[in-house]
Amino acid sequence: MIQPVSVTMNFAVAFALVCIITVEPWRVNSQEQRLLVNMTIVKNARDTGALCLDGSLPAYHLHRGYGAGENNWLLQFEGGGWCNDLQSCLERAPTRRGSTKHMNKFAVFSGILSNNATLNPDFYNWNRVKLRYCDGASFTGNRVFKNGTTTLYFKGQKIWEAIIEDLLPKGLGKAYKALLSGCSAGGLATFHHCDNFAKYLPTNASVKCLSDAGFFLDGRDVSLNHTMRYFIKSLVTLQGVEQNLNENCTSALSYPDLCFFPQYALKYISTPYFILNSAYDIFQFHHILAPPSADPLGHWRHCRVNKSTCTPAQMNTLQGFRLNMLAALKPFYFYSKRGGMFINSCFAHCQSESQETWFGDDSPRINKKTIAEAVGDWYFSRNRSKQIDRPYPCDNDKTCHNLIP
Repeated sequence: MIQPVSVTMNFAVAFALVCIITVEPWRVNSQEQRLLVNMTIVKNARDTGALCLDGSLPAYHLHRGYGAGENNWLLQFEGGGWCNDLQSCLERAPTRRGSTKHMNKFAVFSGILSNNATLNPDFYNWNRVKLRYCDGASFTGNRVFKNGTTTLYFKGQKIWEAIIEDLLPKGLGKAYKALLSGCSAGGLATFHHCDNFAKYLPTNASVKCLSDAGFFLDGRDVSLNHTMRYFIKSLVTLQGVEQNLNENCTSALSYPDLCFFPQYALKYISTPYFILNSAYDIFQFHHILAPPSADPLGHWRHCRVNKSTCTPAQMNTLQGFRLNMLAALKPFYFYSKRGGMFINSCFAHCQSESQETWFGDDSPRINKKTIAEAVGDWYFSRNRSKQIDRPYPCDNDKTCHNLIP
């Protein structure tokens, strides 16, 4: 199995990867088609201590649904890495990853958040919400650090609860259909809040969850170290996360902090779930499988930048990474009757928020299905939707939007 970077690295920087690809002009042709949604500050959050790292109030962006989607809701956790020690959290606090004071007050809604029926046929007229990320632990922490001159608020769990409580009287509490989604660290957040989300909603509502690029593996890196496991352990300890992990999972494992990893938490989730991930996830490739800390002589440097320069041995390692991911997903694939899956072979990270990868003329496909079509088939029970691409290089690679920074 595989594993990641230095325990002290700043994951927030690594998670800033964004895929910007040119597509057919009729699909996304100008800034005029961009949907910009204003920020809503959760003013009552201070009452419950639901604060960002720097003590600022949490926020979200809401674009109202209409017509047949008026009572349907899609919530999208924002991604952005983690911080696992005081230094990295102190560095994160005065940035857009730790403070709403430093965030752009407007968010671009595209891909699964688009309001264009052509670009997002299944969810365009739903109420769509982006939950801003400012805690550094995938919305799971619950602790305050004080040393006399400095205070850090590790209150991701409280932020999640405060945002939900703010949305319930705005219509979420009467939802007919709902989908909790997220990308990257936000995708990881869906694993930890999926069942809890369902408990807030009417018992007759159709509630499901989607993780995009959030299936982070617990494994060894190319130097055979458990770097990611140690990183997660320090994160869970620092931010007081363990109390908010799935109790069935934590009671079953000798090391409860491992339940932060999706592969251990997944089997305890009862709400219908969809996993969207690249088998060669570019973040995990660069920062978990072959991070610079595990490659002091730089043998992987060129391979990380250009996959065509990878040696046969390195490609075998990448294929092993894919097999480890599929092995971790095997029980879900075979035994989850209500689950869905889209595991492609693109070198990418996060594919639901970008219009080019979500639903376009040249979007990634498996068995001729785009990601949007696969997710829609699963959510609305139109068809069985568990798609696994063939290993790289494959015929479907021509539809990939590869991100090799």
